Amino acid sequence: MKKNVFIIIGIILCISISITVTFKVILPRLNKEKETVIKEIKIEEDLTNIKIKEDTNIPFNSDIKISDLIEEINGSLIDDIKINTTILGEKEIGFNYINNNNKKVSYKFLVNIYDDVKPIIWLGSNYTIDTNYDGKLEEDIMCADNETSKPNCYIEGEYDTKKVGKYNLTYVAKDRSNNEERVEFTLNVIDPSTNTNKPNRRITNYSDIIKNYKKENTKIGIDVARYQGIIDFEKVKESGVEFVFIKVGGQKGIEKDYYIDANFQRNIEGFNNVGIPVGVYVYSYANSEEKAKEEALWIIEQIKDYKIDLPIVYDWENWSFYNAFEMSLYELTNTAKVFIDTVESHGYQGALYGSKNYLEKVWLSHPGITWLAHYNETTNYNDNFKYWQICDNGKIDGIEGTVDIDIMYEDR
Repeated sequence: MKKNVFIIIGIILCISISITVTFKVILPRLNKEKETVIKEIKIEEDLTNIKIKEDTNIPFNSDIKISDLIEEINGSLIDDIKINTTILGEKEIGFNYINNNNKKVSYKFLVNIYDDVKPIIWLGSNYTIDTNYDGKLEEDIMCADNETSKPNCYIEGEYDTKKVGKYNLTYVAKDRSNNEERVEFTLNVIDPSTNTNKPNRRITNYSDIIKNYKKENTKIGIDVARYQGIIDFEKVKESGVEFVFIKVGGQKGIEKDYYIDANFQRNIEGFNNVGIPVGVYVYSYANSEEKAKEEALWIIEQIKDYKIDLPIVYDWENWSFYNAFEMSLYELTNTAKVFIDTVESHGYQGALYGSKNYLEKVWLSHPGITWLAHYNETTNYNDNFKYWQICDNGKIDGIEGTVDIDIMYEDR
């Protein structure tokens, strides 16, 4: 009996020792494993911690980067990509970033590209034609949209282009996002025999432009084409011309053949010979990016053997039949960008020519250098420009008729 008691006590002691050892050995291991699991869970929780802005509606053709739409992020972006905002509708945006645990994380979210800009109708309160008019008002009155290539344009009201009278009408333009512009105007249909008003042609002397606009930071010049006839280059130089832009040529119309200006070769050789710095321009009919690039390569081919000191200028001004091009203003602006990018990739400077109103209201951006046309003694054009075509009625010794006069700002 006594022996059995000792055996039982021994067993109990063994069990106690075993439990103690187990707790001393296993429990820390369990605690360590628990800590590891908790740590792994914490890493998973920290892996993606991003808060995207509530409003992910983005206007068409806006300059937006991914970071502009992120409110909070547990890390830093690898590439802050500019979002393509030139295609309307919902799209998925994906990006990568390095989180605070130095882990690369991928993330995606949705944005919506929308257009809320009304089309442009280039029309005042009156529009005058005579009874010989055989066009279509909807085609001849400029109707353009920033995004839609061919907005729906129509006229509300009754009128007869063959009957003299005044017609109160409304021109309506709608784009594919249902943005609508309406312009009320009076159509004046007149008898052609009564249209005898001829504007008086005022002359601007080149010497007066030198007197009034020649400064330390300016140069005075001209731009010429076949319309200036046979130029006496020495006399022009003696008159103080410091630079010149020469028309190379262009296309004969939309998708038409190219032509070289009748006096291009004589003009560029003549101005090169007397040492007057030369720039050139093309009168463009480009209706696509492909055509603009083709046009740039064409003009480069024509000028490759001559000294070109100033920019190659993109002169696109077919506003009287703009509707026939079926281009959005975004697409039009891109033709200028492609043209300028192409000439600059070949080592030349590129520039965009435009009148004040069109530069302000039609061109969505001004790629390259700007050559402003604004026929006034002063200009209130607010954007930057390097060249200013101040008049088209200049008179200078060495040119029989009139000529455009230009001012170059050397510090711009």
